[in-house]
Amino acid sequence: MKMDVIALGELLIDFTGSGSSGQGNPLFEANPGGAPCNVLAMLAKLGRRTAFVGKVGDDLFGRMLREAIRDEGIDTSGLVLDPTAHTTLAFVQNTPDGDREFSFYRDPGADELLAPGELPALLEETRIFHFGSLSLTREPVRAATRAAVERAKRAGAVISFDPNLRASLWRTLDAAKEQMLWGCSVCQVLKVAEEELSFLTMEEDLDKGARALRERFPQIALLLVTRGKDGSVAFWKDLRVEEPGYPVTAIDTTGAGDTFCGCCLDRVLAWGLDTLDEARLGEMLSFANAAAGLVTTKKGALRSMPSPHEIARHMTEGRDAK
Repeated sequence: MKMDVIALGELLIDFTGSGSSGQGNPLFEANPGGAPCNVLAMLAKLGRRTAFVGKVGDDLFGRMLREAIRDEGIDTSGLVLDPTAHTTLAFVQNTPDGDREFSFYRDPGADELLAPGELPALLEETRIFHFGSLSLTREPVRAATRAAVERAKRAGAVISFDPNLRASLWRTLDAAKEQMLWGCSVCQVLKVAEEELSFLTMEEDLDKGARALRERFPQIALLLVTRGKDGSVAFWKDLRVEEPGYPVTAIDTTGAGDTFCGCCLDRVLAWGLDTLDEARLGEMLSFANAAAGLVTTKKGALRSMPSPHEIARHMTEGRDAK
């Protein structure tokens, strides 16, 4: 049976700060993560058939991650366990407002070693193929990503891309921009944070940046711009639709954008890219904003995705509070 969404990229452990021990030493909680799989976890919560393509180490963390995504209902037949490389780790330091800084242990991590010859036949059997920029940081995973995009596109899949800039993982910011712009050139659905849009276009104004990106890459049918707690904006054909966020007390913003992206892709699966309108775009953004807000109220992302019932309740409570 055809998959709804296949995603390729990094699967890693986010070590999130979790207080201090009795001796005063910092404690960290090992949360399964990685942006592409976070997107799939949200889609799986919404009842979609999903599969992940990537590589982890054949080590304690890699095996833990394989079981974690299986538990979330994500197909693991495209996940490779490498006995010669370590699973990538990320230590996440949260600020008082729930934002975070990352320290990566990935030079190289197993996810960077996925080769084109290790890609599964499953890539020809998906309605949407999703990827991010972390699988473009170096070879051979860059070549694997490009090959996967080409194979999925030839098979008729919609291509979805999230730049997800992590500056410390790139040799230079110019290299990051070059690869992120390549991703923009091959996708029909682009989800981008407001600061990433500015980085890619050198425009501080959101609307000017969106216009510049859409003019340069006219094949982008749906551009989604996230604005953190301020909500999100969608651009489709001549429409611009903006929806506010739902108030929450955030403790960890890891995965908020991925949650948003998964919800939007669910609506693309339901409606397609040709029959969107102002009402549908507004519904899409409201639902995705509510889900993204909820995931920030828990630590980690992959195992913290809200259910459709929780999202609907949050939307109702948020409307009543306005």
